[in-house]
Amino acid sequence: MVAAIIAELDIRAAYLAGNTLDTIYFGGGTPSLLTAQQIDVILGEVHRHFRVAEDAEVTLEANPDDINKELLHNWRAAGINRLSIGIQSFRDEELQFMNRAHTAVEAAAAVQLAREAGFEDLTIDLIYGLPISDAGRWEQNLQQAIELKVPHLSAYCLTIETNTVFGHWVRKGKLQEAPDELAVAQFVACMDRLASAGYEHYEISNYALPGWRARHNSAYWQGAPYLGLGPSAHSYNGHSRQWNIAHNMKYLKAIQDHLAGTSRLDWVEEEHLSAADKHNEYLMTRLRTSEGVLLHELQEAYSASFLKTIQSYLDQGQVVRNNNAFILSRSGKLIADAITADLFV
Repeated sequence: MVAAIIAELDIRAAYLAGNTLDTIYFGGGTPSLLTAQQIDVILGEVHRHFRVAEDAEVTLEANPDDINKELLHNWRAAGINRLSIGIQSFRDEELQFMNRAHTAVEAAAAVQLAREAGFEDLTIDLIYGLPISDAGRWEQNLQQAIELKVPHLSAYCLTIETNTVFGHWVRKGKLQEAPDELAVAQFVACMDRLASAGYEHYEISNYALPGWRARHNSAYWQGAPYLGLGPSAHSYNGHSRQWNIAHNMKYLKAIQDHLAGTSRLDWVEEEHLSAADKHNEYLMTRLRTSEGVLLHELQEAYSASFLKTIQSYLDQGQVVRNNNAFILSRSGKLIADAITADLFV
């Protein structure tokens, strides 16, 4: 797989030709299963193909049960300077419910070990809206994160998809989804608790202490071009979106066939974006951020319809206008997806 990713990088480096890389992200799947040497090899190839900013943010997603002192040291030596730790919960019963391999003790220990190893730039993720959760458990999760002084936190609501174990349980009546009222209450509690602890709610699901916003994710929301490598990876250049085949063995075979001269980018699909697509994607990403939608950045062809549609949300206080910026209010954040969908052309 590492050899295939390196080969794809060699094949597709021109996709970002002329760009200096400000962020690099090892994510999706479980990249912390890679050895430090493999990470070092991949980063070496990235540096060979691209100019990389001296202060580039280089993130690795890691599970708490994969983290130990030796790995942390080796990751730093390889060039990783930011960790995204998949905590999900600091409570054992919730971790067991989500079938996670780590314990609550290991979750907290992973953060401490990372900090001791010199990783100041850390983010963790927490899940709310669990069927077995309640206000007290969620408060304890937030309090633990605050006490650990993590500089960045992502909070996501549990979504039960049809073709998953949870989805099967729901259909069989073995599991009842959490009521919407619980998810809303926990989202509101998250906003309030983290704000009181000094965190900036700079995107619907993301909170940061001053100076610790995620540069990589922020680039997505700002529409910056990016190249994704490996199975399921997505790419964007401002004009089109590409995505790789979501199957490990098919991806590997497609790379091998390409190198043998028997195929041409068979692992990549592409969608060219129309003016309406670009408008909708801008709304979808920017309305979620604390900067909001900037009127002067809207395409002129759609600005009039935008102003007409958003007026009702301004009247109801779900959107506020700050000069030429339209920003979701506290109540608007509770229905962000509905507002965005309504604004689509």
